[in-house]
Amino acid sequence: MTASAIPAGQYGLNGPAEKLDAAHWPVRGDLAHIRLAGRCFVPHYAVPMPRKVVAGGASLLAANRADAEVRENLAAGTVFNVLDVTGGWAWGQVGEDGFVGYLPVEALDD
Repeated sequence: MTASAIPAGQYGLNGPAEKLDAAHWPVRGDLAHIRLAGRCFVPHYAVPMPRKVVAGGASLLAANRADAEVRENLAAGTVFNVLDVTGGWAWGQVGEDGFVGYLPVEALDD
């Protein structure tokens, strides 16, 4: 099948992938926010699950470990859009366009 044979409205791969800033774009090598489906090629896309930061707030981290760089200190009630939960850590984005990073799952309300 040639590129011109791809039906209208479907995506074709052409050229190198755009390099996105991990601190601001919800995309990893294995997963991306569903809104990036037309821009990023990854094995899985996720629909965000909005959660709120618990009383006392939490630190958004660059990696899923307690000694990672702090990207932002989040106040209680801040909306965090969870895209993945693994090993006690939630990965996602603050609001719709804030920093991307990790929070311990206990820092989020159900």
